[in-house]
Amino acid sequence: MARAFVFPGQGSQFIGMGKDLADNFTEAKDVFAEVNDALSQDLFKIMCEGPESDLNLTENTQPALMAVSIAVMRVLEKQGGIKLADVAKFVAGHSLGEYSALTAAGTFALADTAKLLKLRGQSMQAAVPVGVGAMAAILGLDMAAVEGIANEASSKADGEVCEAANDNADGQVVVSGHKGAVAIAVELASAQGAKRAVTLPVSAPFHCQLMGPAAERMEAALKETAMNAPCVPVVENVTAEAVNDPEQIRNLLVQQITGRVRWRESVLWMGNNGIEQIIEIGAGKVLSGLTRRINREIGGTSIGTPEQIEAFLNA
Repeated sequence: MARAFVFPGQGSQFIGMGKDLADNFTEAKDVFAEVNDALSQDLFKIMCEGPESDLNLTENTQPALMAVSIAVMRVLEKQGGIKLADVAKFVAGHSLGEYSALTAAGTFALADTAKLLKLRGQSMQAAVPVGVGAMAAILGLDMAAVEGIANEASSKADGEVCEAANDNADGQVVVSGHKGAVAIAVELASAQGAKRAVTLPVSAPFHCQLMGPAAERMEAALKETAMNAPCVPVVENVTAEAVNDPEQIRNLLVQQITGRVRWRESVLWMGNNGIEQIIEIGAGKVLSGLTRRINREIGGTSIGTPEQIEAFLNA
C-alpha cells in the first residue's frame, strides 16, 4: 500500500500534548529535551501544563507541534524499526507542518527546526501589529467563489488586503488580510450563501502578502541553515507537487510565508500519484478529517498517542 506521512499545523495544539509520549518512550522524552535545549526554554512544560495562552502564542505553538510530530517519528523508528523511506512515498505538512515533514525526512536537524520555527512564529507575529490583521473561515463555498469574494472585499476596503490563504478542503477556505477587508469578506460570503463565515481567533493574518517582512527574515535564516535532500519527496504547500531539491525547498519555504496553503490540491495530487493511505503524525486528527472530505478513496489515520503507535506497529 502506497502511503504518505503528513504533519499537522497550527490549530492542532492542546494542553497536555506530548506528555503521554514522554511518559512512555525515552525517545520522545529525548526529543522534547533537545527542543528545550535548542530554544533555551522549557517549552515542554508549557505543552504539558500551560497556560493555554502561552501555548497559543505562535512562537511557542509552532515548535511545540513540530516536537510532538518528531517525537512520534522517533518512537516509530526506534521502537518499530520503521524507516520513513521504506514506508512512505511522500511526506507533506500543513503550513508549519511542512517543517516537521522536512525534519522527519532528514532535511533539517531537529535543533535547527526548533530555532527556525521559533523565529518563524516571532516574525509572523511581528509583521503585522495585533489588531490590524485578521483571518476568517468561509465554509460552504468553493475556492473560485472565495477568491472572488476576497478580491471584492479588497476593492471595497480602500485597497486593504484580503486573500484566500488556506484551501483546506472542498467548501473550507480561509481568507487573510487587513481586519476591515476580512470583515467585509465575511459579510459578502454570508450574502452569497456560505454555510458559515466566521473570524478566527488568531493573532496575525498568516499566508498573505502582509507577511512580507516575515518572509524576508526567514529567507535570511534559511540561508544560514544546513539542508539535506529529503529521504522521500515533500509535497509542498506552495506548489501542491513533490519536490526533493534542497535549494528549491528553501525557496518554497520562503514563498510559503506569504503564499497560499494548497492543502486540498496537495491531497488530490497525492491521490493521483498512487497514494492509498495518508497517515497523520502528531497532535490531533485535523488532517485525517480533511483527507476524508477531499478524497474518500484515500484512507486516513492518526498516530499521536502511545495506543495509536502500538496499533500501527502491530498492523
